[in-house]
Amino acid sequence: MAGPAFELACELIARHSVTPADGGCLELVSRRLAPLGFSLERMDREGVSNLWTRRGGAGPVLCFAGHTDVVPPGPLDQWRSDPFKPEVRDGFLYGRGAADMKTSIAAFVTAVERFLAARPDHAGAIALLLTSDEEGRAVDGTVRVVEALKARGETLDYCIVGEPTSAGRLADTIKNGRRGSLSGKLVVKGVQGHIAYPHLVKNPVHKVAPAVAELSSTVWDNGNEYFPPTSWQISNFHAGTGADNVVPGMAEILFNFRFSTASTPDGLKARVHEILDRHGIEYALEWTLSGKPYLTPRGRLVEMVLQAIRETVGIEAELSTSGGTSDGRFIADICPEVIELGPLNATIHKIDECIAVADIEPLSRIYERVLELLLK
Repeated sequence: MAGPAFELACELIARHSVTPADGGCLELVSRRLAPLGFSLERMDREGVSNLWTRRGGAGPVLCFAGHTDVVPPGPLDQWRSDPFKPEVRDGFLYGRGAADMKTSIAAFVTAVERFLAARPDHAGAIALLLTSDEEGRAVDGTVRVVEALKARGETLDYCIVGEPTSAGRLADTIKNGRRGSLSGKLVVKGVQGHIAYPHLVKNPVHKVAPAVAELSSTVWDNGNEYFPPTSWQISNFHAGTGADNVVPGMAEILFNFRFSTASTPDGLKARVHEILDRHGIEYALEWTLSGKPYLTPRGRLVEMVLQAIRETVGIEAELSTSGGTSDGRFIADICPEVIELGPLNATIHKIDECIAVADIEPLSRIYERVLELLLK
């Protein structure tokens, strides 16, 4: 069951690359791609390692995108083996990054190697965009590469992000979009004082409560064919001094929108302010947009990936936009068709992260078949 993708995955897992460290992963990938005729361009920034590499000039351009950084392993004594020493047990390859997403990178590279060996004069261009800043702040990685490419007018036609999207078996789920994430920090102002003298205080919790009830019950949109309705959720609500006889002088609420393409950040902001203003609240509100939604409807990329999965592993994959954000949100600025496809996500970020050895080479074969279908 082992093969080239398995071997490269083991080499990558063995490199300690807790975000934003790369641990030499990009150097390893570069050594594999350089002899194949890829141009190699490092775009490192603020301690983050970024690689943009491309083979071919004319389009269409198919890009594989991913990240070499991993989340911290957590308590080492809870792992059955060293998270940075790949180990096979009972048919599974264990190690931090096995599923998220060093195996996908190994599958990218080996798929490209086989494809070029068979079709050195292929149509179009192949590119890889790799970063070590996806699991962390995600501000000096893919977003910076995309900015650089955009500044010089370089665009992509298709992009496959190797995020672990599979749910029950390999390649059963394709992410063809992701919801956006808009967060707010709401500070409601009041007047602190003794709880026994309500006429001398202004309780910010009481003032904001009706607005919170309205915000939580508001239908922001109805979603669409690909997305569920937009969700507004409170993550933190803090008020009080710790004493039970003091009315607080302020209340702080942290909230988040996970929103679809049926809404816009500006539209959501305006509606929140309208509700707060209508309730006569004295407040300050700071906004943070950490990701815009993106969507790739059924088109050439989606259909070719579905076909590749069908022909390679014999299943009909489903389209999904569930889950959190990914670097696909940045790439969508320069690429009209972006999807995510990778291993099972059952163990990502967990103790004893792993991937079935039997899934590794088929994943590489799926990527190879997509290359064949799109770059004939």
